[in-house]
Amino acid sequence: MRSNQFLQLQLSALGEKNGVYDRNLKTYRNHPTKIVTQPGIVMKVLRRKRIVLFIAYFLLLVLTMLNLANYRWTKEPQQCNLQMRSTPYQGRSDIRFLYRPSLAKKRQLVYVLTTWRSGSSFFGELFNQHPEVFFLYEPMWHIWQKLYPGDAVSLQGAARDMLSSLYRCDLSVFQLYNSPGSKNFTSLGLFGATLNKVICSYPLCSAYRKEVVGMVDDKVCKKCPPQSLQLLEEECLKYNTIVIKGVRVLDVNVLAPLMEDPSLDLKVIHLVRDPRAVANSRIKSRHGLIRENLQVVRSRDPKLRRIPFVDPGHKISKKDGADYHSVGAMEVICDRTYRSLRTALNPPDWLKGKYLAVRYEDLVDNPVKTLRNVYKFANLSANLDIESFALNMTNGTSSSSKPFIVSARNATQAASAWRTVLSIQQIKQVEEYCHHAMAILGYERVRTAGEAKDLSKSLLTASKL
Repeated sequence: MRSNQFLQLQLSALGEKNGVYDRNLKTYRNHPTKIVTQPGIVMKVLRRKRIVLFIAYFLLLVLTMLNLANYRWTKEPQQCNLQMRSTPYQGRSDIRFLYRPSLAKKRQLVYVLTTWRSGSSFFGELFNQHPEVFFLYEPMWHIWQKLYPGDAVSLQGAARDMLSSLYRCDLSVFQLYNSPGSKNFTSLGLFGATLNKVICSYPLCSAYRKEVVGMVDDKVCKKCPPQSLQLLEEECLKYNTIVIKGVRVLDVNVLAPLMEDPSLDLKVIHLVRDPRAVANSRIKSRHGLIRENLQVVRSRDPKLRRIPFVDPGHKISKKDGADYHSVGAMEVICDRTYRSLRTALNPPDWLKGKYLAVRYEDLVDNPVKTLRNVYKFANLSANLDIESFALNMTNGTSSSSKPFIVSARNATQAASAWRTVLSIQQIKQVEEYCHHAMAILGYERVRTAGEAKDLSKSLLTASKL
């Protein structure tokens, strides 16, 4: 009896307790903020979250590093070599151009930095004749013609961009400077094409053989079939050395981004000549350099004081006006040359071991020795045929009546012709513009007209480079 009563009391107490629990549970559901948290459980949850976040961050970091490593090894800049010849033609506008396979071996790239009337046509011909060289003659001519009358300094960036493409065998850049509505560029449309040994030789043309040393006849090359830029690109890819000669890059510092590019192995050969001889040759070629003279003169600093060009009382003629631009352009040319020489005297890392200065006077005085030094710098080897070619071209008997055509002539006499042709006023003006560069290169100034005309006295001393 007592046990039954005790059981009933327990059940009733349990029912009351459950009722209270149900009411409290409803209250908690309606007012969740009243729940009293337990610190131990909260700390365990937070610790687990921190562990999960740390693991996720670590995995994200690992994936990022793997992605960067994959980008570095698979997205190297395009190069030109034989492995790429089988790829279909792609211009710069084709996005696939950015993802061509990287190269195992870099090609030797050379830029001949010089100015007008410095003997650069002959010097460039020494590379044009080499059977292992893909040579381009003045490709930036197309920029200056298309963007005329832009001044020389403002066109430097466009010239560098063109070189960046050409050194990668991307010749589609020429299309950018084609006239609207004109036909596509062909091999014969390039400036100097009819004197280019690659364009005029097998397999692009049957007129000549690249391995045979000798000048090509432009009249014969004009009859070669015009080839597409695609075929010329494929020919470019066969060569381990690309040499570009140009007079429209005025300062070696313009080339710094290309020389710092790890995908390009670019060297610079700086061909220089006595500025007074350059000025004399520019005057003789005044009619062929009218546009270029104007573009260079436009880059002069208008604030500089300049000495008079002609003697007082002299009546100025049209010839004097043409000569004024020919000689006046020397101000800009020598200023930019001096900047290059200052950089070469204290070369930054991007120029160390990649710069060679060559004086035209040394080339014509000892062509074989100079040729061997130049070829060694460009990782090329000379042969007897090319050395004989250099000797014959500097010891010929023809005159320089055609200044833009390479021909055999007495180069030593031509180098000093300015001393008997230029007036003392013209000489003084050039020396005023160029004395800083002349001092580095070893060209002595003259004091009188008699000293200039005294050919028994050499005005050439050792260069500081």
